[in-house]
Amino acid sequence: MPTSRNGEAVSTSRSVWRLAWPTIVSNLLFTSVGFLHIKIVAGLGTSAVAAVTTGHRVFFLIQAILMGVSVAATALIARSWGAGRIQQAELINWTSMLLSLALAGFLSIPILIAPEAIAGLFGLDEQTTLYAAGFIFWLGIFNLASAANMMLSTGLRATGDVITPLFFLFFSSLLNVTFAYVLAFGIGPFPRLGVSGVALGGSSAGFMITAIFVAIWWRGHFKLKPIKKARIDWSAARQLVTIGAPAVLEQGLVQIVFLVFFRIVAHYGTNAYAAYGIGISLVSFSIVIGFGFGIAAATLVGQQLGAGRPDLALAAGWRSLRMAIAAMGCLAFLQVWYARELATFMIDDPDVIQLTVVFIYMLAASLPMIACELTLAGALRGAGDTRFPLVSTFCGMIFGRLLPALAFLSLGLSVYWIFAVMLLDYSIKASMLVRRYHSRKWLNLLVTADDERSMP
Repeated sequence: MPTSRNGEAVSTSRSVWRLAWPTIVSNLLFTSVGFLHIKIVAGLGTSAVAAVTTGHRVFFLIQAILMGVSVAATALIARSWGAGRIQQAELINWTSMLLSLALAGFLSIPILIAPEAIAGLFGLDEQTTLYAAGFIFWLGIFNLASAANMMLSTGLRATGDVITPLFFLFFSSLLNVTFAYVLAFGIGPFPRLGVSGVALGGSSAGFMITAIFVAIWWRGHFKLKPIKKARIDWSAARQLVTIGAPAVLEQGLVQIVFLVFFRIVAHYGTNAYAAYGIGISLVSFSIVIGFGFGIAAATLVGQQLGAGRPDLALAAGWRSLRMAIAAMGCLAFLQVWYARELATFMIDDPDVIQLTVVFIYMLAASLPMIACELTLAGALRGAGDTRFPLVSTFCGMIFGRLLPALAFLSLGLSVYWIFAVMLLDYSIKASMLVRRYHSRKWLNLLVTADDERSMP
């Protein structure tokens, strides 16, 4: 390989890693909070674990919908920033913040009014449903703060500032777990609130850190400044909706299918449901590494396209994929090697332990395909191509996961067959995304300030 190509590869790797590692650490912190929430309530019984798993799933549904706005904001802010249009990037960031707060407020209404009805959708027993309803309610109370934190972090990362969001997330995670433990077990003068205490304690801690985060931004101490106007710029809003709508639909589809999938798993009993939740929390440490490389790919692709360098944009996606597979593979190997020890650490129920170990094996086998999904879909979204990831997600989730799981359930097959459909799901999505990225059609996507878009 010529020297210039070697130099370009090294430069691309460094750029990817510079953006990826703080995001990976941020995601690991976020995942650790969910992991420790389950660990905190594990001593309260399998029902408590299932309730927290359910509460997290509802929280992820809301976050996933907001992530559609986040995806669009990343593409537009990164491209404007890469082209040197700083004021436009700030305007898009401000508009995305207002839109996400309005959307978060709307999504909080059913959670606050009918948490038991929402928890009941998962088909759990009465006690677990009550636990989950309390957990869901307190998450809904602080939903606006979560949305503000997400969008401000998104805007800063799109400009290349990945350290500032990490700094605030570190303290948020530390306080989250501490307050969750204190209120769950009633340490000192605080009441013992059990499962609800985990949500109340963790969310209130996150609210305090978010308030400080937003206040510092409001005073203009970050390189991305607030506009401070009580109105939405409709031109920027149209761009966000046009690009973000497919991502919102994609994430909404994912979470709805997950909800149905969780209900299918619940047919096999609370033990299987708890094992699924524990397994997800354990293997998520590998998955969020890929997500970090996906964020890096989205940022670099958007910035390079904005700067008029499509070849470097293309290289950034492939380099992110290779680095994600290597990093995720190493961690997955350790998780498989110590699968039983990890499951035993989380809970002492032998049946749940065995189910968790099998789940870890199956999800670990899917990790190379998950790496393709996270990094290449991130790169496509960074270019503004949010439609194709929606198509690939639909095909994988419906034809690779939901329909086979329903068929296996109707045939009376064991829960291990239900776990195994993940392999087919991720294989379909990965193959479609690799083909799309390799075609280079997404390089011809136009995203302008006037919302002119064309796709061949």
